[in-house]
Amino acid sequence: MSNAAAAYDALSARVGKDEATGEWFEITQEQINQFADCTHDHQFIHLDPERATPIFGGTIAHGFLTLSMLVHLSSTVPNDGPKLEGVQMGINYGFDKVRFVNPVLSGKRVRAKAVTSNVELKGTAINSTRSFTVEIEGEEKPALIAEWIGRTVFDS
Repeated sequence: MSNAAAAYDALSARVGKDEATGEWFEITQEQINQFADCTHDHQFIHLDPERATPIFGGTIAHGFLTLSMLVHLSSTVPNDGPKLEGVQMGINYGFDKVRFVNPVLSGKRVRAKAVTSNVELKGTAINSTRSFTVEIEGEEKPALIAEWIGRTVFDS
Protein backbone atom coordinates (compact mmCIF):
# COMPACT_ATOMS: atom_id res chain seq x y z
CA MET A 1 0.00 0.00 0.00
CA SER A 2 1.35 3.46 -0.89
CA ASN A 3 2.05 6.09 1.78
CA ALA A 4 -0.78 8.23 0.41
CA ALA A 5 -3.26 5.34 0.50
CA ALA A 6 -2.24 4.41 4.05
CA ALA A 7 -2.59 8.03 5.15
CA TYR A 8 -5.98 8.27 3.43
CA ASP A 9 -7.24 5.26 5.40
CA ALA A 10 -5.93 6.69 8.69
CA LEU A 11 -7.28 10.20 8.09
CA SER A 12 -10.66 9.04 6.77
CA ALA A 13 -11.31 7.32 10.08
CA ARG A 14 -11.07 10.74 11.77
CA VAL A 15 -13.74 12.52 9.71
CA GLY A 16 -16.19 14.14 12.09
CA LYS A 17 -14.41 12.86 15.21
CA ASP A 18 -11.34 15.00 15.95
CA GLU A 19 -12.89 18.19 17.25
CA ALA A 20 -10.38 20.13 19.30
CA THR A 21 -9.96 23.71 20.53
CA GLY A 22 -6.83 25.86 20.36
CA GLU A 23 -5.41 28.53 22.62
CA TRP A 24 -6.74 32.07 23.07
CA PHE A 25 -4.98 34.82 21.11
CA GLU A 26 -5.52 38.58 21.52
CA ILE A 27 -6.17 40.73 18.45
CA THR A 28 -4.51 44.08 19.20
CA GLN A 29 -5.02 47.49 17.68
CA GLU A 30 -1.37 47.44 16.60
CA GLN A 31 -2.01 44.26 14.57
CA ILE A 32 -5.11 45.84 13.04
CA ASN A 33 -3.13 48.96 12.11
CA GLN A 34 -0.33 46.88 10.56
CA PHE A 35 -2.83 44.82 8.58
CA ALA A 36 -4.48 48.02 7.34
CA ASP A 37 -1.09 49.26 6.15
CA CYS A 38 -0.26 45.95 4.43
CA THR A 39 -3.59 45.73 2.62
CA HIS A 40 -4.20 49.47 2.13
CA ASP A 41 -7.59 49.04 3.82
CA HIS A 42 -7.75 52.08 6.07
CA GLN A 43 -11.50 52.14 6.63
CA PHE A 44 -12.39 54.05 9.81
CA ILE A 45 -14.12 51.05 11.43
CA HIS A 46 -10.67 49.52 11.83
CA LEU A 47 -8.62 52.59 12.77
CA ASP A 48 -10.72 55.38 14.29
CA PRO A 49 -12.10 54.48 17.75
CA GLU A 50 -14.12 57.70 17.98
CA ARG A 51 -16.06 57.00 14.78
CA ALA A 52 -16.22 53.20 15.18
CA THR A 53 -17.43 53.12 18.80
CA PRO A 54 -21.03 54.22 18.14
CA ILE A 55 -21.34 51.45 15.55
CA PHE A 56 -19.37 48.53 17.03
CA GLY A 57 -18.29 49.63 20.51
CA GLY A 58 -14.74 50.22 19.28
CA THR A 59 -12.56 49.45 16.29
CA ILE A 60 -12.82 46.02 14.72
CA ALA A 61 -10.35 43.69 13.05
CA HIS A 62 -10.56 43.25 9.31
CA GLY A 63 -12.37 40.03 8.45
CA PHE A 64 -9.37 38.99 6.37
CA LEU A 65 -7.07 39.64 9.34
CA THR A 66 -9.14 37.23 11.42
CA LEU A 67 -9.09 34.71 8.55
CA SER A 68 -5.33 35.03 8.12
CA MET A 69 -4.88 34.35 11.83
CA LEU A 70 -6.11 30.80 11.15
CA VAL A 71 -2.49 29.95 10.30
CA HIS A 72 -1.47 30.71 13.89
CA LEU A 73 -4.73 29.68 15.56
CA SER A 74 -4.74 26.29 13.85
CA SER A 75 -1.18 25.64 15.04
CA THR A 76 -2.45 25.75 18.63
CA VAL A 77 -5.26 23.22 18.05
CA PRO A 78 -4.18 19.88 19.53
CA ASN A 79 -3.77 17.27 16.83
CA ASP A 80 -3.23 13.74 18.06
CA GLY A 81 -3.60 12.32 14.58
CA PRO A 82 -1.68 9.42 13.14
CA LYS A 83 1.96 9.76 12.11
CA LEU A 84 1.99 9.93 8.32
CA GLU A 85 4.88 8.28 6.50
CA GLY A 86 6.50 9.60 3.31
CA VAL A 87 5.27 13.20 3.50
CA GLN A 88 7.08 15.46 1.02
CA MET A 89 5.23 18.68 1.81
CA GLY A 90 1.99 20.26 2.86
CA ILE A 91 0.44 23.22 1.07
CA ASN A 92 -2.53 25.52 1.49
CA TYR A 93 -4.99 24.42 -1.21
CA GLY A 94 -7.75 26.94 -0.44
CA PHE A 95 -11.17 27.32 1.11
CA ASP A 96 -14.54 25.87 0.15
CA LYS A 97 -16.46 28.30 2.33
CA VAL A 98 -15.72 31.33 4.48
CA ARG A 99 -18.30 33.35 6.39
CA PHE A 100 -17.55 36.39 8.56
CA VAL A 101 -20.25 35.99 11.19
CA ASN A 102 -19.34 38.50 13.91
CA PRO A 103 -16.77 41.33 14.06
CA VAL A 104 -13.79 41.04 16.41
CA LEU A 105 -13.27 44.14 18.54
CA SER A 106 -9.73 45.33 19.11
CA GLY A 107 -8.43 43.79 22.33
CA LYS A 108 -10.66 40.69 22.16
CA ARG A 109 -9.26 37.19 22.29
CA VAL A 110 -10.08 34.55 19.69
CA ARG A 111 -9.39 30.83 19.35
CA ALA A 112 -10.08 28.15 16.77
CA LYS A 113 -12.06 24.92 16.99
CA ALA A 114 -11.50 22.36 14.28
CA VAL A 115 -12.95 19.14 12.98
CA THR A 116 -11.87 17.16 9.93
CA SER A 117 -14.86 17.17 7.60
CA ASN A 118 -13.56 15.53 4.41
CA VAL A 119 -10.54 13.60 3.11
CA GLU A 120 -9.88 12.92 -0.58
CA LEU A 121 -7.14 10.82 -2.16
CA LYS A 122 -5.65 12.60 -5.19
CA GLY A 123 -2.99 10.28 -6.61
CA THR A 124 0.07 10.76 -4.40
CA ALA A 125 -1.63 13.55 -2.44
CA ILE A 126 -4.45 13.93 0.05
CA ASN A 127 -6.77 16.91 0.35
CA SER A 128 -7.98 17.26 3.93
CA THR A 129 -10.80 19.68 4.65
CA ARG A 130 -10.98 20.97 8.19
CA SER A 131 -13.98 22.98 9.33
CA PHE A 132 -12.82 25.82 11.57
CA THR A 133 -14.86 28.01 13.86
CA VAL A 134 -13.08 31.05 15.27
CA GLU A 135 -14.66 31.86 18.63
CA ILE A 136 -14.57 35.24 20.37
CA GLU A 137 -14.05 35.08 24.12
CA GLY A 138 -17.26 35.94 25.98
CA GLU A 139 -19.49 35.92 22.88
CA GLU A 140 -21.98 33.35 21.64
CA LYS A 141 -21.59 34.07 17.93
CA PRO A 142 -18.26 33.12 16.38
CA ALA A 143 -16.09 35.53 14.41
CA LEU A 144 -15.98 33.26 11.39
CA ILE A 145 -16.47 29.79 10.02
CA ALA A 146 -14.26 28.40 7.29
CA GLU A 147 -13.75 25.13 5.44
CA TRP A 148 -9.99 25.08 4.85
CA ILE A 149 -8.39 22.57 2.50
CA GLY A 150 -4.82 21.46 3.01
CA ARG A 151 -2.98 19.25 0.53
CA THR A 152 -0.38 16.77 1.75
CA VAL A 153 1.91 15.39 -0.95
CA PHE A 154 3.57 11.99 -0.43
CA ASP A 155 6.48 10.14 -1.95
CA SER A 156 5.29 8.17 -4.97
